[in-house]
Amino acid sequence: MSTQEIKARNIDETFLEAEQAGLRLAIKGRLIALLFIGSFMVLTRLGNLALAFDLLVAVIGFSLLGVLHYRLIGSRYDRPWTKYVFVTIDFAILSYLIATQPIFDTVDVPQVIMFRNTVFPFYFVVLGMAAFGLSQWLVLWAGFAGVVGWYGAFLFAIKDMPIRFQWTDIGSTPTTEKFVSIFLSPNFVGYGSRVQESLLFLVTALLISVVIWRARQTVYRQLELDDERQTISEVFAQYVPKKIADSLIADRGLLEPVEREATVLFLDIAGFTALTERSGARQTVAILNDFFEQATTVITSHQGVVTQFIGDAVMATFNIPVEDEDHRENAIKAATEILALTETAAFAGEKLSARIGLCTGPVVGGSVGGGGRQTYTVYGNTVNLASRLEALNKSHGTTLLVAETTVPKNCHVDFTHAGKIEVRGFSEPVSVYKPK
Repeated sequence: MSTQEIKARNIDETFLEAEQAGLRLAIKGRLIALLFIGSFMVLTRLGNLALAFDLLVAVIGFSLLGVLHYRLIGSRYDRPWTKYVFVTIDFAILSYLIATQPIFDTVDVPQVIMFRNTVFPFYFVVLGMAAFGLSQWLVLWAGFAGVVGWYGAFLFAIKDMPIRFQWTDIGSTPTTEKFVSIFLSPNFVGYGSRVQESLLFLVTALLISVVIWRARQTVYRQLELDDERQTISEVFAQYVPKKIADSLIADRGLLEPVEREATVLFLDIAGFTALTERSGARQTVAILNDFFEQATTVITSHQGVVTQFIGDAVMATFNIPVEDEDHRENAIKAATEILALTETAAFAGEKLSARIGLCTGPVVGGSVGGGGRQTYTVYGNTVNLASRLEALNKSHGTTLLVAETTVPKNCHVDFTHAGKIEVRGFSEPVSVYKPK
């Protein structure tokens, strides 16, 4: 299966989950509506116990169907056509009740009188619940099933009527007496009214289905864009830190310059030149990839961001571009964990030694570049001093040198003052600390 097919399948599954969630919500709403409307209809017809009982049975039947459908949704017994069946059953039961149940048992009038009652809006309730399924085809089917049910109930109700008055019997210019006598007659069936109601129902279903179709297209496109953005972020994050990649994508490729206090970590592999001569190019790359992978994992676990890989060196920042109040402590934790890792672990089968310099101070970070290419980097004396401290480890026989500005008051590592050291590029000696 191609990547595009996998993406399409994932989006389809997302829509399916949304459809199922919508149907479940519709069934819950349907049950609540039945309880309110059914209770009202039953209670207002207690004078006619037979009719009240029939209505109660109908409400219970509708409720049980809803519970059954709810249990089926998303189960191994669920099928694409299941929702169509239950919508059809809803319309069938509703139409059957309208076609067979009289308004009052004590009144002998044609069943067509039921169609003058306010029963047609119930069909729109079923149509509205179908719309919760977020399927334009289900809504269109509901429109078709509703019309068939409504008009079928009408035809069943008038099948045994020997006399049927229609709108044409009233004429185009009737008198008041003629209009009243025909329109209010129990034998008035009004075919045109049923046709008009059916057309109105179909048009409503069509409009809702178009709205759902457009909404699905919009959501589908948004899901595609989100998937594309995620893919870009994942690919881009292989070349720059993921947090920076996400920020660059959000800011359309440009991170505005930011100046704030941050801690900079410089990490370098000791004896790298000898390592490359001994291991060869292919193995050296494997060693570096393994080391960088594990070092980056440690750094990111402490809220740091690896901004650059420079040969066998790593530059990471804490508190820029991602803010972190505990950047000093986190940078020290990352440094000590990496050094502990080099003492116990092998990288592509090779044991390594590392040196680290840490410095805290004002830093400027942002996107720089030219010729259509950009990168994120940081600048300032803080960056330069961290780099110099890393290099000074070699002459001082240490693995970690930390500027005085980096050592917090309450630190998990005990530091000792290593003295004030002359640092190339700095006019004044720098107060430096090292672990005890």
